[in-house]
Formats: sequence, C-alpha cells, structure tokens
Amino acid sequence: MTVRLLTVALAAGLLGGCAVPTMPGWVPWVGTKTAPPVAASTTPNPDALDMPKPGDVRQRPVEETDAAVADRIIAVVNNDAITLGELQESIVSYRAENANKRSGPSDEELRQDFLTRLIDNRLQVQEADREKVVVEEVELNEEFLDRIKRYGVKTEEEFEKLVRGQGVTVEAIKRRLRDGLKVQKLVRRKVTLRVSVTEAEITEYLEANRAKLETGLSFHARHILVTPETLSDAGWEAARIKAEMLRTQLEDGADFTELARQHSQDATAKDGGDLGPLKRGELAPEIESELLALEQGEVSRPVRSPLGFHVFRLESKDSLDSPSIRQQIRDILFRQQFEARLDAWLKEIKQRAIIEVRI
Repeated sequence: MTVRLLTVALAAGLLGGCAVPTMPGWVPWVGTKTAPPVAASTTPNPDALDMPKPGDVRQRPVEETDAAVADRIIAVVNNDAITLGELQESIVSYRAENANKRSGPSDEELRQDFLTRLIDNRLQVQEADREKVVVEEVELNEEFLDRIKRYGVKTEEEFEKLVRGQGVTVEAIKRRLRDGLKVQKLVRRKVTLRVSVTEAEITEYLEANRAKLETGLSFHARHILVTPETLSDAGWEAARIKAEMLRTQLEDGADFTELARQHSQDATAKDGGDLGPLKRGELAPEIESELLALEQGEVSRPVRSPLGFHVFRLESKDSLDSPSIRQQIRDILFRQQFEARLDAWLKEIKQRAIIEVRI
C-alpha cells in the first residue's frame, strides 16, 4: 500500500505541471439546487437556477451513488472539465510529501484548497491558449527530463514502467507539463514583467521600517579584556592604564590578534579575541553603542564593564544602506507587488468565466 501511495504521489506531482501562485481566498460558491419547472405559473420560482453569467460560480448537487466515482466531473471551467480523480491525486501527493508532519489541514480543507487550485490553473491554461502562448518541444523535453530526475529516475523508459501500473501515460504527463510551461510564460507576460520597484520605494520602505530592520542587522568584532588584579580603585586604574597602553600599540600598527593572544584575559584570547558574528542586542547597550559607532577596522577607547576594560576592534557591520540590504527590500516589495497584480489578474479572468462546481 505504501509503494502504491508513493507511486500515485509521484505521478500526481508530475501531473501538476509547473507550480504557479494561486489566488488566496477563492470566490465563495453561490447558487441553489435546481427545481423542476412549474407549469402554467407566472410567479418567479426562487429555487430555479437562472442561466449562468460570466463571473458566476455555480453549485450543482451530486447524487450519492456517484459521489466516489473517480472519473466523475466535479467542476466545469467554461467548457473544460475537472474530474474527481485529478482532485484525489493532488491530495494524495500533498499527504505523501507531508507525511512527517504531526498535524495539518483536514481532508475537507484540502478538498476545498486543491479544487480552488485546479480551477485557477485551468483558467490560466485557457487564458494561455487564448493568448496563443507556444511551448517549444525542446523546452518541454528539458522540463520533463528535469522532473523525472528529481525522483531518481534516469530514463523515460524507467519512468514509464513506474507509472504504467497506475494508468498514467507519459503523454498525459507531458501534456500537463506543457500546460504548466504555458502558464509560466503567460504569468511572466501578464504579471512579472509589469512589476517594477523603484529606488524611491525602497528608501521609503527602509525609513518606515528602520527600527525593525536594524534589530536584524549583525556585526563582527574582536576584543582584548584587561581585568583588574584587585577590586580596589587602584586595581581598576591600573587595568585602565594597561588597556590604554595596548590601544596605543594598536594605533602604532601592532597586530590586534597577537596582542589579544598575549594580553587578553578572556576565553577568546586563543582565537585572537574573536567575538564572532553578533546580532544587535546581544551585548550590553553601552558596549554595543561604542562598537557600532566605530568604522570598520577602527579600535575603540577602553570600555569598562563589570569584568574589566575592553579594547574593541570592529571587523565589519551590516548597514541598512548596504547594497545587500536594499536588494532584500527590493525582493520584499517585488513579491508584494507581484502577488497583488497576480491576484487582480486572476480575478479579472474569473469575471469572464463561467464555473460550475459539482461537489
């Protein structure tokens, strides 16, 4: 049984084609059960199902005797049918890939979610055909070989043998992959290429979220710790003077790592005083403020702590103005704009479609 489920999951994963983001919060199902016409009556029947219009999502009741038939049509998108078998394959695939999770969505939640995905995908494939999007054979073959290799299958013959027992053909798989590539191209044309993030938008986001963003920045430092021999004022003063002398040597060109190994009284001495990468907020505020005020490679004045006097050198620090941070913000804004535009585009397609649900 386990082998069979894994094989079905494999086939379902391949049949799914190329994943495309789906619209969150699908349009609620509406409509009522169809009632027989009433002869010789001019009174409108509230239970009568009027002719479907573009943008409608209709619900049709299902006979109990047909509820479990795999090839039963469970939805019609314009004139294109979706079967119960397609829905079951999607759910089996999800369950197999998430078998190690202790909890997850219920069967009913999965049924609703994957039916929505199947409908959205079918709408996009239809739109790609309407736009005359073409997938070349070389593109399809590359995608197919890449997909089967992910599952440890080296040749098409091995893969065909693997799925043949499940009633799945290579031709059907390639047809689904072709549809997925069509949708990828269409989404790129209709959504991706129409999203643009400006430098002004990045700066605006950075300033609005500066406090939150700074907490995630890191820095790297070394230090030399000089502890007082006694806890008297004279002991602390002697430690401060020694720390000042070490700082002077460093300013004159001495090697920080070697001085740390020789003079630091901290456990990091053997590593040349290396504190490693630190997140903001990990050190005491008075020490961190001294460190972050330094430029890269700069040595601090002696900083007192309950342990003694520290001489720090800032190795590096992240900055919100660095190219890497701005690129991360660009990615965040691009994703937000992409999802908003994709959502609007999917809604536009649905407004032109007639969808009937039979489940």
